[in-house]
Amino acid sequence: MSEPVSTIEGYYSLHLLYSVDWAAFKVLDDEEKDALLEELRTFLVEQEAVHNNKEGDYAFYNVMGHKADLIFWFLRNTPEELTKLELQINKLGIGDFLVPTYSYVSIIEMSSYLGGNKTAEEMLAISHIQNRLFPSLDKSKYICFYPMDKKRDLDDNWYMLPMDERKQLMRDHGMIGRQYAGKIKQFISGSQGLDKYEWGVTLLSDDMLEFKKIIYEMRFDEASARYGVFGDFYVGSIIERDGLEAYFK
Repeated sequence: MSEPVSTIEGYYSLHLLYSVDWAAFKVLDDEEKDALLEELRTFLVEQEAVHNNKEGDYAFYNVMGHKADLIFWFLRNTPEELTKLELQINKLGIGDFLVPTYSYVSIIEMSSYLGGNKTAEEMLAISHIQNRLFPSLDKSKYICFYPMDKKRDLDDNWYMLPMDERKQLMRDHGMIGRQYAGKIKQFISGSQGLDKYEWGVTLLSDDMLEFKKIIYEMRFDEASARYGVFGDFYVGSIIERDGLEAYFK
């Protein structure tokens, strides 16, 4: 049996994607729409308070294309908080006009591939690792989210590789990501036993083109070229609290 890698975990993570029932929403009069949007704005203000108190975070974006219209991304200390948030959205007035299209449950993680010989306790004492596990999300202009697996096919079985080989592959893979520091913020969340795929990757940037560049470049890295399996990509632009009317009306 190949040795499993150890991980340290941070925030619980929930991505919720919805389509808007525009046909039903458009028949509402302006007063009804205003009431729904004000309630949604209050909900977002509550999320901003959580961000300011460093008790979790959130992101709210308009998804491009037909896979969804909206994506909420929530980070919290407990899974119960995420369940409550999903229920809150369902109970909002505008929830009657939101059709769930996709969701993803995971936990922000960091593996010992990049931790050297440090213990989990030693790694957690390092400030930049704390920031990776319990991030404060920048309100970047664009988001890109996608789930992924590592292959388990015949000779291309990631889980049968020796630990040292996996470590080297992940170090090489990580060196590509470092070239995009300052251009892209990358967040890795583990979802083994929590969702269909094994990891979720969320990228934030003020330039959407950087998503294409980093993912294309990583395709030529062996960790992705030989062992990566990817789900759908969801890309969108930020919706500010004061931009709700512009989006919905």
